[in-house]
Parts: sequence; structure tokens; C-alpha cells
Amino acid sequence: MLSKKTKYALRALKHLASKYGEGPVLISEIANSEHISQKFLESILLELRKGRILGSKKGKGGGYYLIKEPKDVPLSEILRKIEGPIALLPCVSLNYYEPCDDCQDEVNCTLKRVMIEVRDETLKILENKTVADLLEKQ
Repeated sequence: MLSKKTKYALRALKHLASKYGEGPVLISEIANSEHISQKFLESILLELRKGRILGSKKGKGGGYYLIKEPKDVPLSEILRKIEGPIALLPCVSLNYYEPCDDCQDEVNCTLKRVMIEVRDETLKILENKTVADLLEKQ
């Protein structure tokens, strides 16, 4: 399940994508438009800036902006920056591997085999969907 923080990050990125190429966007504009607490949004946008997804400009005419075109920012990158691992079990994570605490035999674990399939299919979708796809009308 996506956290509220991740949902807000995706909504903010959708807003920034809609303004791509128009210059920096004020936090207050994003917060008001997307109905997100400005204080909470500030921490999310800062995290995305540190993760090199957003850039920022201070002072008059300042705000946040996407560093790359929306079509070049995969959703998998956003989820990893905000949520961490995409895999449902730590033993199948590509970037955050850890053995499961309660696993008796990781090599023969049938749950692991199924979760690898789930991870792979989820990644296939998230790597092929981008911030630009959030703009498409249903």
C-alpha cells in the first residue's frame, strides 16, 4: 500500500509536470492546488530534490521544478526515493536485499519464488510508467 507521503509526492510531481518548462512553481501553489499541507509538502519536495528528481530556485520567481522531462522520470524511481524497496519481501529486493528473519531455507522458499514474480511484474509496470503518464486523462 502506498503511504500518504508517496501519494502526495506523486500528486505534487503531477502538478509540476503540468507546469514543466514554465519555470519554478511555488510550494504554496502546489499545496493549494493538490490539497496538501504545505509543511508536509516542503519535506517531501526537499527529499525529491535531494534525490535529484527536482531542482529548486530561491528568491523571487523561485520554487521547485522537474530536472528532467516528465516522460524521463519513471515511477519506479519516485517510489524508491520515497518508499524504499518496491519488493514485498526483503529477500527479493534488488536494491535493499536482506534475508528474512524467519526463513528456514531461502534457496527453496516457495514464497520467495512467488514474490520474485510479483516484484518483476510490478517493476515492469513502474519502470515503463512515468510522471508524464500521471497527466493523461482517463
